[in-house]
Amino acid sequence: MKTNAVIYARVSSVSDRQDTSRQIEDLRKYANSQEIEVVATFEEHISGAKKNEERQVLTECLEYCTTNSVHYLLLSELSRLGRSTLQVLRSLERLHEAKVSVYIQNLGLYTLQPNGEVNPIASIMVTILAEMSNIERSNIVYRLNSGRTNYIAKGGKLGRKTGSIKTEERKREEYKEVIALLKKGYSVRNVAKLQSIGISTVQRIKNQFVNS
Repeated sequence: MKTNAVIYARVSSVSDRQDTSRQIEDLRKYANSQEIEVVATFEEHISGAKKNEERQVLTECLEYCTTNSVHYLLLSELSRLGRSTLQVLRSLERLHEAKVSVYIQNLGLYTLQPNGEVNPIASIMVTILAEMSNIERSNIVYRLNSGRTNYIAKGGKLGRKTGSIKTEERKREEYKEVIALLKKGYSVRNVAKLQSIGISTVQRIKNQFVNS
């Protein structure tokens, strides 16, 4: 049986500012270079801060890998597999029990050796890097909270400045072409492409001016 693999790609933004195409393209090139057949590709747009239980596509991907005799799960980087060290290790344990080896492209590592045993070097690196990501994430939250507290203590006010929120009439005028296309029956995605704006923006306009 030919060696096969599944690709899982994720970006944090739910808008069209980011996409998974670069991750998928790079992983497909690698698979082709190793004569590995890609049998499925899973793409997800969700924050990396979300728990694995909240990542529907990742859940489906892991289920597919463990029930379809998949040899490899290809990832661009470790963070794609979970937001915490514990979640990463749990995902790996589940995959390893099904003899699925994870390839982490930015590290150039497989988590299983050719004989099916856990790669000890990969295991050490995965644990250390996952924990380092946790620490960095905690530091970012601390710095943000500290900066916010200092700003308020010096008299600063949070929230939008007065007058910065667009009035309904201003929105109606600014997005009149978007509204017109939506009323003609164009899909949100097509309108976003035609007007070169984010899908989430079009959806908000639709909810406010078309569906109301």
